Amino acid sequence: MGEDEVLSVTRRTTRSSSATAISTKNDVVERIKSTHICSPSLNDLLYGGEPIDLDVLLSNFPGRHPQIRELLQILGPSNTPMLPIFVYGGPSTGKTSIILQLFRYLNRPFVYSSCRTCYSPRILFESVLNQLSHHRKNATNGYSSVKRCEKPSDFVNFLREALVSMVNRLKENVGKSKSSKKRERSIDGHMVYLIFDKLELVRDWDKSSSILPLLFNLDSILNIPEVGLIFISSTPPDTFYSSMGYIEPVPIYFPNYSEDDLRQILVRNQAYPKLYSSFLDAVLRPFCRITRRLDELSAVFSSLFLEYCKPLNDLAVVPNEDLKRRLFSNLQPHISLFLNETFRVLSQSSSGAERTKGRELRGSKRKIGTHDESDELDFHMSTSAKYLLISAFLASRNPATLDASLFDSRGGSDSRKRRRKPSETAKGQKEAEEEELLTKGPGSFPLERLLAIFQCITSVAEDYLGEEVQVEDSLEVEGQDGPLMSDVLLQLSSLCNANFIVKGGTCPLEGSTRYRSVVTEDLALKVAKSVKFPLAKYVYRR
Repeated sequence: MGEDEVLSVTRRTTRSSSATAISTKNDVVERIKSTHICSPSLNDLLYGGEPIDLDVLLSNFPGRHPQIRELLQILGPSNTPMLPIFVYGGPSTGKTSIILQLFRYLNRPFVYSSCRTCYSPRILFESVLNQLSHHRKNATNGYSSVKRCEKPSDFVNFLREALVSMVNRLKENVGKSKSSKKRERSIDGHMVYLIFDKLELVRDWDKSSSILPLLFNLDSILNIPEVGLIFISSTPPDTFYSSMGYIEPVPIYFPNYSEDDLRQILVRNQAYPKLYSSFLDAVLRPFCRITRRLDELSAVFSSLFLEYCKPLNDLAVVPNEDLKRRLFSNLQPHISLFLNETFRVLSQSSSGAERTKGRELRGSKRKIGTHDESDELDFHMSTSAKYLLISAFLASRNPATLDASLFDSRGGSDSRKRRRKPSETAKGQKEAEEEELLTKGPGSFPLERLLAIFQCITSVAEDYLGEEVQVEDSLEVEGQDGPLMSDVLLQLSSLCNANFIVKGGTCPLEGSTRYRSVVTEDLALKVAKSVKFPLAKYVYRR
């Protein structure tokens, strides 16, 4: 409530209500004054609440002990310079919660900014600067930031100035805390950590091509040893990296929770753990086949548990086998209903997220058969491996005689105009040969053809996405060898070990090893959709 609203008293106001309004106004003024009297403190950059020890931290996150210990090892002791960290994994896998609770345990200052709430470069820049300057938006300052910052160059200058000032204050605070006997809460060291959460959302921004390289280059641009960078994302790091030269962050992967981990997490903080454990015996496994997101399971199980407990008068009872069967028979009709509802909501949310991106590829032309847009890969694969798998599928599926026309930069149209029109006999013979190749199943191909198709489709994919998304201030370095061309042979070896590609015999005429793709068309479609590659335009069909 602002002061103008408090002072606006209508003529119909009685004395008592007028006195109430005046007292309310005085309370607001006193509250505003009290907030100004309290000077900003360095403890504002600490996690709220009392610090916790390592045992509590580990017990709060079952199934995440390896990730926590790896993070502690990278962060190191106090005042230890560190490389940037890239924490990634699926949604609701504990990434943000563990990072924040980790700083609560370490008792170190940090600045947290989520790219969901900071949905533009200016809001993100000003959020970081406001926290470092202990600036809070309120009515007295017109809800304005400490500094208006729109350009990345201004952000770097303001950020360096604010960080140097903050580090100096932390160093002075360390000396004061050692000399003083009374310490409410001591800050550990003089390091400052910048945490950027929901980093995958930056790719949907208008100037993502300049913002993402800026964030990944902050460590080398600032060159301040007392500053650490932590990035949190739901997508793997290879979806962000470009051909710019910078130190790659240390990746830490958070896999989906196992069924045992979900059981431990869901049973915690339950008023009746024995009863809830018997409830999970009935519902956890079928729901884990649909989703392993903790937030979705918690929402569904809260309603199902009420249905499970309806036949009971005393919830503190420990159910035996007969009682478990009776409770399950009462719950069974509701399980299928909630399973269908959960599956429907997941399908709608995934397809709705694709629609809201506003970057859907134009054409329904790329559809091969009837497939659902919500199909996702069940395993993690790097972007270069996905393009290599698509290249192998095309090399096995398409005749080699079509490569020039499919991947020619001019589409093969100009060259055909200069050639003599083929006769009907030659055309029919060519179609017969191509039809014979299709009936034989996936064909084999040499390594040279695979690499040629790989280089072509990576350039085609960049051009295709460039038509749909207008990227401003692009910082990519032009050249034939892009970031996807690195470690191709290593990726090929990994795909062969995973039986996506099999090695054939050595051709005596060519003297080189031949390969064959054994992936199905459905899997190739899923991989192509994950990188937004128009596979239908490059698959030969009669």
